[in-house]
Amino acid sequence: MLTVHAIDACYGRVRALHRVSLTVARGELATIVGPNGSGKSTLLRAITGLLPVRHGSVALDGEPISDLPPEIIVRRGLAMVPEGRELFPPLTVRENLLLGAYALRGAARRARGEDLDRVLALFPALGARLGQPAGTLSGGEQQMLAIGRALMSRPRLLLLDEPFLGLAPLIVAEIRHSLEKLRRTGLTLLMVEQKLDIALGFAQRAYVLIKGRVVLEDS
Repeated sequence: MLTVHAIDACYGRVRALHRVSLTVARGELATIVGPNGSGKSTLLRAITGLLPVRHGSVALDGEPISDLPPEIIVRRGLAMVPEGRELFPPLTVRENLLLGAYALRGAARRARGEDLDRVLALFPALGARLGQPAGTLSGGEQQMLAIGRALMSRPRLLLLDEPFLGLAPLIVAEIRHSLEKLRRTGLTLLMVEQKLDIALGFAQRAYVLIKGRVVLEDS
């Protein structure tokens, strides 16, 4: 479903990715692991169009997306849950969720209510807080909201950058269970995670990234 072929990405003159290649099959949960500063978040930013690809290509279902702006990539069916969540704290939970559907058009946009119901069924804790400012939620609830907001764009491929960072074990287990449910429904997932016990516990395949290079790929 996702094909990344020999991409380079730079911050100014500093090359952060060196001919990185990976594939994610439809319905798969793949993970990228590696130490801090290895280029994991940079790779997700390059895939989603937030950072220009200097060399190589990114394709979604065989269609090139590496030259498209991020909002068009979202409409093609790719969404990301960023590290740190990047919610809009003064806005309510409902408003944050509906912003996830901003790029939708036509019938998909008119079906936002149904999509919202599906997100709340996946994360019931958000249902009682729809009118509450996002900034007042707990860390676990904010992570659920960030995932829910991405799901509101109706992605076929969901990228997650450190989704379990700083969360209590019970919340980790709850969110992991929700991600497994999403995969069973056919959603494809690519996740960056530093905690190997979490990342390798339920992913089908892993890539090890060190100093901007893929050094190992295995099931």
